[in-house]
Amino acid sequence: MRQGEEVEELSLNDATSHVLEECRTVVPGMQALFGFQLMAVFSSEFKNELSPGERALHLAAIVLVTIAIVLVMAPAALHRQTEPRTVSARLITISSRLLMASMAPLAIGICLDVYLVARATIGSVSIASAIAILLLGVFVVFWLLLPRVVRSRESGDL
Repeated sequence: MRQGEEVEELSLNDATSHVLEECRTVVPGMQALFGFQLMAVFSSEFKNELSPGERALHLAAIVLVTIAIVLVMAPAALHRQTEPRTVSARLITISSRLLMASMAPLAIGICLDVYLVARATIGSVSIASAIAILLLGVFVVFWLLLPRVVRSRESGDL
């Protein structure tokens, strides 16, 4: 925390609302990506431009995005089935972990599809691979490293 900043601890209700809202914020983007992934399979270019191995990569990307969708929607199902009339710190912890766990398969699925799009448009496996690896690096920096740096700086200022 920076000097002069006040931090207010949220009530369990407010914390639950925040984590469920974060999940709801991510879902539409995942659903849109999933829809585009499914549509791609039915285009003629999908079979003409991509090798069988690359089509299998696309299937892997679809499976990874599906896993991400399941993980990010799980907190709502968990809450409805285990604590429909209450909230708990346990629910918030589990929901936060599920949301964070969804980010890895989502990032990898996106990177696989970006690789395939780059390979189909550029034609070069090495350039497409470089683009996908750089994109994965962007995900790692902004979804993993930046939050840790911010958290460590805040805890160091206490």
